[in-house]
Amino acid sequence: MGDKARSKRRMIEAGVPCVPGYEGDDQDDALFVREAERIGYPVMVKASAGGGGRGMRLVHDPSDLPAAIVSARSEAKNAFGDDRLLLERAVVDARHVEIQVFGDSFGSVVHLGERDCSVQRRHQKVIEEAPSPAVDADLRARMGDAAVRAAAAIDYVGAGTVEFLLGKDGAFYFLEMNTRLQVEHPVTECVTGVDLVDLQIDVAAGLPLPFAQDDISISGHAIEVRLYAEDPRQEFLPQTGVASIWQPATGDGVRIDHGLVTGQVISPFYDPMIAKIIATGSNRDEAVRRLIQAVRGTHLLGVATNREFLLDALSIDEFRKGDATTAFIGKHYANGFRPAEGDPVAVLLAAILAADKSGQGWSSNAAQAHQIKLGAGDSETSVRVARAGQRWTAQSDDDAVSIAIIERGDTRVRFEVDGLIRRAVYLCEGNDIAIDLDGRVYRFEDISYRAPSRSDAGGDGVMRAPMTGTITSVRVAQDQIVARGDVLAVLEAMKMEQQIIAPIAGKLTTVAVAPSQQVSARDILFVIEAEQA
Repeated sequence: MGDKARSKRRMIEAGVPCVPGYEGDDQDDALFVREAERIGYPVMVKASAGGGGRGMRLVHDPSDLPAAIVSARSEAKNAFGDDRLLLERAVVDARHVEIQVFGDSFGSVVHLGERDCSVQRRHQKVIEEAPSPAVDADLRARMGDAAVRAAAAIDYVGAGTVEFLLGKDGAFYFLEMNTRLQVEHPVTECVTGVDLVDLQIDVAAGLPLPFAQDDISISGHAIEVRLYAEDPRQEFLPQTGVASIWQPATGDGVRIDHGLVTGQVISPFYDPMIAKIIATGSNRDEAVRRLIQAVRGTHLLGVATNREFLLDALSIDEFRKGDATTAFIGKHYANGFRPAEGDPVAVLLAAILAADKSGQGWSSNAAQAHQIKLGAGDSETSVRVARAGQRWTAQSDDDAVSIAIIERGDTRVRFEVDGLIRRAVYLCEGNDIAIDLDGRVYRFEDISYRAPSRSDAGGDGVMRAPMTGTITSVRVAQDQIVARGDVLAVLEAMKMEQQIIAPIAGKLTTVAVAPSQQVSARDILFVIEAEQA
């Protein structure tokens, strides 16, 4: 069942509803083109041995199919050691609903209800919940029966998940079976009271299932989000680094599954998921409220994460109403993640922390101010900072604030501003300052004493590694003339491929990498000398 093509053929034989497609052994490109025409566009290209969105491409136009096949094959080969593909008709704007099944070695198979995993990015699940807002008792029974038939057809033993696409008309289609425990299994545990890991061990030890189908019931609601080491502001580019501060949330109905400790290195050698944040409630609204609070209360500084994106997605009305489909992220983030305007208090608080760290601003004479200069990306902000007792004043060209520091520890600060008591988690490492304020992380560099830098006229042609990883292919050579948009190389990190694209047209004066070479973030890969007009 781990082979998507073989499992689909087996499910068709067992009478389980399946999406129309091609899952044959013949992998000829020309055959794929003919089969796609027969199936009808849009089609989904999938890695037969794949999972987690790897080796998967959605194709709307026939002219894009050959490139999608090449790309999917390459990614599948790198991720799974198997480049076989299959085709399926893409069911647009559907829900992704999966059924948890469990079988023992005595022939018993049961299901433990469904999970809705419709909110996905690049075919990777982001938010998962149980039960599904779109599934009633009758549909749950029918989908559960189909999933049990699928597992029984292969004499399945252990925990498994049968995944379906659920159309707007209530029709559902088999996608694949994951013959393992899923990342999102906690939400099923929370609403059924069954410890799936404990049950796996018992079944593996030869014990029978301790319950029958009629003994299983669903109570309450549970929702999980995946915390990824990726930067949503940079097209969700995977991130590496040190988890300098890790403080998972606590509270009623909150569960955090993770393996992190403060000071741990987030490496490029694994999937970027670093934690799962789960919240339960007596109903869906309570679970959503608790989850938002738990995500806000989970702090990781030192490595960029998708937490701000998660909070934004959880707040969208379509999700709050339970109406999200697999089109949710494409619909609401068609142009990428664009966060709202930042809180001006953050930069002023950062200036105060910078002044306090360097011993400036300690005079009781409020007129004796100090100038702090902070960099954030391509922007710079100058802030005048002064202190009188525990009261600080900070003023930039755009904003001014008076802040009273009530309590300050090594990583947390509680302060009063405009009559409101606020809290922040912060990290000061050298000249770098990170502030986690109201669910958003702000990053600054204290450049008060940095010498002015000279502009580099050839800077636009210097291509650096966007992340730490391995160069899987180099498609150009020294002194080659390239056009803007040409693919120069492919970088693989955290099981995902990233194309290195020429930003300008010109001549390659430097090719600093070769296939299979390990590179670190910001390493120079290529230098292009811009062509003259």
